[in-house]
Amino acid sequence: MSQNTSHLLRTPLYECHRSSRARMANVSGWEMPVAFGSQIQEHHTVRQDAAMFDFSHACVVDLHGADVRAFLGKLLANDVARLKSAGKAMYSCMLDGDGGVIDDLVVYFLADDHFRIVLSAHTASGNLEWIRSQIAGTDSLVTVVARRQDLVAEGVEPLATIAVHGPNARETVFRAIPSTQVAAQVKPFNSIIVHDAVVGELMLARTGKTSEDGFELIMLAKHAVQVWDMLRSAGIVPAGLDAWETLRLEAGMQLVGRDMDPRCSPFDVGLGWSVDLDSEREFVGKAALRTRRQTRQFVGLAFEQSAAVARTASPVMNLQGEVIGTVTSGTYSPTLQIAIALALIDPDIPFGAYVDVEVYRHRIAAKVVRPPFVRDGRSTPRLGWQRV
Repeated sequence: MSQNTSHLLRTPLYECHRSSRARMANVSGWEMPVAFGSQIQEHHTVRQDAAMFDFSHACVVDLHGADVRAFLGKLLANDVARLKSAGKAMYSCMLDGDGGVIDDLVVYFLADDHFRIVLSAHTASGNLEWIRSQIAGTDSLVTVVARRQDLVAEGVEPLATIAVHGPNARETVFRAIPSTQVAAQVKPFNSIIVHDAVVGELMLARTGKTSEDGFELIMLAKHAVQVWDMLRSAGIVPAGLDAWETLRLEAGMQLVGRDMDPRCSPFDVGLGWSVDLDSEREFVGKAALRTRRQTRQFVGLAFEQSAAVARTASPVMNLQGEVIGTVTSGTYSPTLQIAIALALIDPDIPFGAYVDVEVYRHRIAAKVVRPPFVRDGRSTPRLGWQRV
């Protein structure tokens, strides 16, 4: 990383990270902690116990108004009409007019006139403009309020986000902040807002991209350091975004800008399950999806005999040497102790097939598997090889 970091944004937890001697790097224009010590140990801590991540560079957006549900029904590919209980959450893609993925996000139903979404960090500014452009020129009664510190309007308090994941995450959060114990009955993909006497309003959302249980804690930015310290005092160790990257790849979770972008439809990247094409509801990109042909499929690659890590854009080939796709993300899996990757390849290639990947000018054998690689801390790839 360049020594000149004055142009990078910093979260409210920046000084906490510096005092912990975290290794900092440019992440989507933010100076973020990528490791506090051993990345591998941080990864294992999430799989075996609990650790916390600073996710304040993601952009929380509150949408208010009498027409907010109808607006989100037109904006998102998944059907928010299914969110009927306060706190219920839903995963969805936000598409452009051609059916390409602009962002994938989680939408939370907080009240009939209040929904909350979380936009990806590096595309947040442009996506915020896109959302507002969909309201402009209509008579929809919807107000869009960005809650990230660099995007807040005057008079709006910014929020911060701390993700706590691992098999012991929820119990440790309850011990760290006793008022959160009311969230003990919150089910996965649900949330609750707690009013804590010390740190004020605190949202606990049981969502995330590591395949481990836990919470995303969303609080006023001015209380972020206090919440971080409370969690740390209870024994939750900090982890950097390098560990989050290996965790999300093991979980087979896509990253916008890496594994998908507007050139991809949700069906190309394995997210067709989150698209509502059956109802009469019209949403941005729906018409295009009806005629858009799937040209790629989203797969995992397991390098069972090699630790060589494939990089983004590494070619994927069949045994005849014909390029049939590209790697979108690659890493070494600390849990499986092999190299793994996510890739977009020819949709006719079956799972279980044997392919080659170009890694540092060498062709390395890989098995095509259905993500995720790891669930509940254990391996999920099926055994067996099939040549193509």
